[in-house]
Amino acid sequence: MFSGSVAAQDALFPAVTVTTGANGETEYSVTMQILLLMTALSFLPAMVIMLTSFTRIIVVLAILRQAIGLQQTPSNQVLIGISLFMTFFIMHPVFENIYDNAVQPYMNETMTLQQAYETGQQPLKAFMLSQTRNTDLNSFIEIAGYTDIKTAEDAPMTVVIPSFITSELKTAFQIGFMLFIPFLVIDLVVASILMAMGMMMLSPMIVSLPFKIMLFVLVDGWTLVMGTLANSFGN
Repeated sequence: MFSGSVAAQDALFPAVTVTTGANGETEYSVTMQILLLMTALSFLPAMVIMLTSFTRIIVVLAILRQAIGLQQTPSNQVLIGISLFMTFFIMHPVFENIYDNAVQPYMNETMTLQQAYETGQQPLKAFMLSQTRNTDLNSFIEIAGYTDIKTAEDAPMTVVIPSFITSELKTAFQIGFMLFIPFLVIDLVVASILMAMGMMMLSPMIVSLPFKIMLFVLVDGWTLVMGTLANSFGN
């Protein structure tokens, strides 16, 4: 009785199998597809952080908070929330392309899992290459030891991803440097005035903080920063 029920379960739920179709394409069983999808979901947070515009945005906002002199305001939760929604705004065309050309056909069973993966990674790869410096890409190609890559599009994702992350960090620090300069000037001016008045015991950071906040509000700083970040991706 027990062996019969096991056999019936095996008939209903086939084991993890990988077969090759008549056209040479690899086909996975439903169990294998579910396993691959669950594994991919476990990497989703890392993918959202490292394969999108999230890294540049969160680094710039963190530098901006440090430049103003506010250690905990806005809080980390607020900065992460802003970065996530800005990421969805910037990456919307890419996500829409992936959904229309890969996810939807796979759900309609007009495309296999492997075809959906290969089709879905193309828009994301094109986005990353558009933001990656050639010097960073060439450096990782040399480190990986590839000699047959002629164009950037021929580079595998294992090379494109670290090149993209490196370029994003470099770009974020460049934008953060430009944001830091005006606030640094205010700190220097306030420190010079306090020193000239003989107020050695008064911290310049305490005096300059309201002036930096006022300057940031008067120039509509949040709109300028968000607009600059969005335009820096060329979308």
